Amino acid sequence: MKLKNYALGEWFTSSNTGKVVNHAITGLPIAEVESNGLDFSEMLHYSRTQGNRALQALTFHQRAKLLKSLGVYLLEQKELFYTCSIGTGTTRKDAWIDIEGGIGTLFSYASQALNSLTDGHILLDGKQEALSKQGSFVGQHIYSSITGVAVHINAYNFPVWGMLEKLAPSIIAGVPVIVKPATQTAFLTELVAQHIVASGILPKGAFQLICGSLGNMLEHTTYQDVVSFTGSAQTGQMLKANHNIVSESTRFMMEADSLNCAILGEDVAADSADFNLYIREICNEMTTKAGQKCTAIRRAIVPQDKLEAVIDAIKLRLGKVVIGHPENPSVTMGALAGLEQRADVLANIERLSESAEVVYGTTDLDSFNVLDGDANRGAFLAPVLMVNQDSGNDLSKQTAHDIEAFGPVCTLFSYSNTEHALALAARGKGSLAGSIVTSNYDLAQQLCLGAAAHHGRLLLLNESCSSESTGHGMVLPQLIHGGPGRAGGSEELGGLRAVKHYMQRTALQGNPEMLAAILTNTK
Repeated sequence: MKLKNYALGEWFTSSNTGKVVNHAITGLPIAEVESNGLDFSEMLHYSRTQGNRALQALTFHQRAKLLKSLGVYLLEQKELFYTCSIGTGTTRKDAWIDIEGGIGTLFSYASQALNSLTDGHILLDGKQEALSKQGSFVGQHIYSSITGVAVHINAYNFPVWGMLEKLAPSIIAGVPVIVKPATQTAFLTELVAQHIVASGILPKGAFQLICGSLGNMLEHTTYQDVVSFTGSAQTGQMLKANHNIVSESTRFMMEADSLNCAILGEDVAADSADFNLYIREICNEMTTKAGQKCTAIRRAIVPQDKLEAVIDAIKLRLGKVVIGHPENPSVTMGALAGLEQRADVLANIERLSESAEVVYGTTDLDSFNVLDGDANRGAFLAPVLMVNQDSGNDLSKQTAHDIEAFGPVCTLFSYSNTEHALALAARGKGSLAGSIVTSNYDLAQQLCLGAAAHHGRLLLLNESCSSESTGHGMVLPQLIHGGPGRAGGSEELGGLRAVKHYMQRTALQGNPEMLAAILTNTK
């Protein structure tokens, strides 16, 4: 099946031979992806002249109602999406995060906009500032919609959620989107896109889709456009350095790979509920989506005297994982998205082995059981737990701080004291998410204040909140999804802050009556 592109209000199929994508479970061809023949400059122009104008004619509340209607429509089609998602290797439980989690983001942003924004076109930012003694000259910061396009370049691990998490704040802001899904799982994104278009809910020009290469699209972006990228730090940095992006000062948001950590507090006893919570989080993050999450725990940082207990507990829990075909109800972990992805993970495990040893799992594809599947044909991989061989002062030799195996892989580090734990955490050079497990409030404060500067989000976990906690890796539309440094330095989500990424902050100056008239007429 050759995937279609949606451009200039029509579905388009390239006549060129494209890249063949194989089923993650069976290894059989499932789709062909190619975008040759699209006029990328014209697509941008179409979005600016059709989609932008149509969206900005609507108020925030009207845009929010569009998202809500779209969410209802897509939810009705969810079983089609679940069936298709099997080809990405995921279990239904994990697909729920992608499919219904993505649709839920539409509902969340619709609700936030309806409850917190005016039924207008401009956002006020802060209070009015007096700029003169007599009060005849004042200032007011506002946010207004930019006149460009949001180009969304997405990752392969969440083909539905990845599209919808970016679409939601863009539409609320009144900015049309051009979606470019990752090739490996584009077949699922395209299916959802077909239903977005078929619904007829979004205005003409508000949504376009590229299944294949972006071609020279970035060469035609302007300062009024936004490019949002999710993927590897290396690719993101290359795109960010595009000469047109630089010369035009095109807004560029990046959410990149992240060596997220989880710190076990020194106060946690090996037979405690908090200890079990820590083990649960590590194992869940290793196996959910087969570890293919940008927020997954890659580095587990534990007290030296708890290291062996942690290893034993993780081994015990991972021993209960059933790998295989997602349609078998006994299966708890599916496959990676494709054979290319598995090859990358295996190569990175080998690199990690320079300073760490495997204490559980194997890279030998013939050494683990696959229920109703073939490890050589499908992209299956057993969970791999590693222990860093040197947790001393020679931090430069610790490759697990520099290399991410984007799969069911985690590396354990032991620490001697709180300062050492924080130094290890900071070696990730900027992370999306971190976890701290402790019931000691003073220790929690010390660890939190020491780690916050290096993380976009921190989970403070103990027994008191465990029953309602969403867990380490769960991304919520109300909270920031992003992080400093290696993680990209942007904020993909974060409530209505994400909407403002697609708007321009402007300071208005004038007499109070003039400003009041302007803001009243544009509310």
